[in-house]
Amino acid sequence: ARNVTKSMMCPAARAAACSARKLGSRALATQVASNASASTSTSTFLVAATLASKGATTTKASANVRERANTALMAAAAGIFSGLVILSQEPTQCSASLEKTGGDVVMLGPTKEPATGILFPRLCNGMTFVGCGVRIKYGFIKVYAVGTYMDPVAMAAVKKDGDGSIGKALLDPMYPRCIRIVMNRSLSIDKYTAAIVEALEPRMEGKDLDKLEEFKKLNPPGDLVQGAEMEMTVRGNTMLYKNSAGAVGAIHSEVFCRALCDVFYGEDAVSPPHKESSVKGIKAL
Repeated sequence: ARNVTKSMMCPAARAAACSARKLGSRALATQVASNASASTSTSTFLVAATLASKGATTTKASANVRERANTALMAAAAGIFSGLVILSQEPTQCSASLEKTGGDVVMLGPTKEPATGILFPRLCNGMTFVGCGVRIKYGFIKVYAVGTYMDPVAMAAVKKDGDGSIGKALLDPMYPRCIRIVMNRSLSIDKYTAAIVEALEPRMEGKDLDKLEEFKKLNPPGDLVQGAEMEMTVRGNTMLYKNSAGAVGAIHSEVFCRALCDVFYGEDAVSPPHKESSVKGIKAL
């Protein structure tokens, strides 16, 4: 596996191989690196990323090893995917105007959240934008805009069965998604984390409550300024979190991930416009 990373000239291939190497699988590292190296389009790379993620769940290793490997692969997939979009020289990639907005997000036909005017890019962490909305507090304070990104392949069958099936899928963390939050106003980090924890705790029903403290520690000290961005990439029992400073951490808990899905897509969702927009967007994928 180390030889694979040394032999590849493509940075994306090297990064993919390094992530796959965490599985202890030479064959998987070779396969993922080869796919990433040969990728000349984002769709081809998604195949490579999927192979890597599949390897994380099928490798014969301890649960802790699989969790760490899966987290590394998710981070690699998020970063490498965006890098390939930026570096690609294909005409199809240049047909839309590209504008970097910070971090590893690439703007491809952005969507404006109507209440705040905040833009959401077409792609984020390898997933496709489906909807957005505003979080309103006390009836009139527009705290932040929130958007959802889903895997079109994972939702292909679900979207055909109507709103009911889509709603159930949104509540199921086994359907990968990225929740992107952009602050519409300044807010102390304590108030931000307290609000998230307050929403999560009753939904966790007394289980894995130590994960709430882990979540707090993933956020840097200091106030959140207007325009600050946070990303929560949920997949099964893993939530990959990118904080406002760009640092990435992970929480491993199906209870936590399921509660997080209920916060944004449940009957008492924190932003009903976001939930409704997401359901509509999934049907249009």
